Amino acid sequence: MTSGDWASRALAAVIDRVNVSEAEVGARFPLYAEPADGRWKTTGRGSWTGGFWAGLLWLRARYTGDEAHRLAAADCTARLAPWADADTATRGLIFWYATALAFDSAEAAALQAKTARACLDSFVPEAGIVPWGAALGGPRLLARADAVPGLVPLLAGAGDEGPAVAAAHLHHHLDLCLGVEGAGSGGRPRPAWQFDVATGWHPCADPAPGWSRGEAWLLLAAADALLHPELAGHRTDRLAFAAEQLLVQAEVLTGRIIPPNEASRPRGPVDTSAAAITAVALLKLSRVWAPRAAVCSYRAVAILSRLTEAHLTGPGSGRPAGMLLDGCYDGAKGLAVRHELIWGDFFLALGLAALDDLVDITRV
Repeated sequence: MTSGDWASRALAAVIDRVNVSEAEVGARFPLYAEPADGRWKTTGRGSWTGGFWAGLLWLRARYTGDEAHRLAAADCTARLAPWADADTATRGLIFWYATALAFDSAEAAALQAKTARACLDSFVPEAGIVPWGAALGGPRLLARADAVPGLVPLLAGAGDEGPAVAAAHLHHHLDLCLGVEGAGSGGRPRPAWQFDVATGWHPCADPAPGWSRGEAWLLLAAADALLHPELAGHRTDRLAFAAEQLLVQAEVLTGRIIPPNEASRPRGPVDTSAAAITAVALLKLSRVWAPRAAVCSYRAVAILSRLTEAHLTGPGSGRPAGMLLDGCYDGAKGLAVRHELIWGDFFLALGLAALDDLVDITRV
């Protein structure tokens, strides 16, 4: 399967949706939108998802070449600055995706560098990670699958110590989630662990194994590490083995193209955002992992095609076109289980932009 006009048309629809969303949310940050009418639930500071809105604005600026769009993206990115010193590993999600697509922006580059250094300073040697942190509530010394993507390339640029800390953070999460040194039981990855100074690491009940977005985050982080030579030099064989484990354990190449939010509830809500993240991870793997390049590329295109055909709103539906529906924010809490999610929109747009040669997927 190859991409064609369908990818260009879908990308145009998503960019048009960005225009509509911008007019609605103003200086706030969109989080998730109601499937019936497309109205956004917003946050004032961006939370852990603010970088995806900034990233969408940067993608729009690249797509249109409009100076006003570039300035809007730069302004949105600047409004995320208070998060740079927040105690949370989700700074990787916030700042990598808010800055990696920025072009000719010294301010975005400076913010990225500042945040990378702050994350480096947050590394806890005893735990071997940059902890999940307390900024979003709950225990601080957590290792979670969503604490790895974005943070790995962000840390890699944080001076002389950055690549080693990035590798340590990544490998520790892989060892926990997949089983120490890859000796997993063959079950689904465990996406969350809590550290106790006296007794070490213990698995958390929530999120449970089989959380499709957690598996997608891990695959994306492994792909990013393989794309960064300074990180791939740290146990390259382990990174390739972890990627293979994830493909098998999470049934990435053999399971449903749009996965259920929870593997234990196959008839429950699906999560299109997990599928979009997975597609981007597979596109990255296809650029760097020769043994699996062809099959990863084919599956990535198949996922993006299905998302646009079956889950992207079109004109005349009584709601805005370009909405990626059927994202599941938090199935356990019943929160926004069939909605448009801002990170789902971002990763769909990023994957489509890569197929359309608008961006170099290896650099984002």
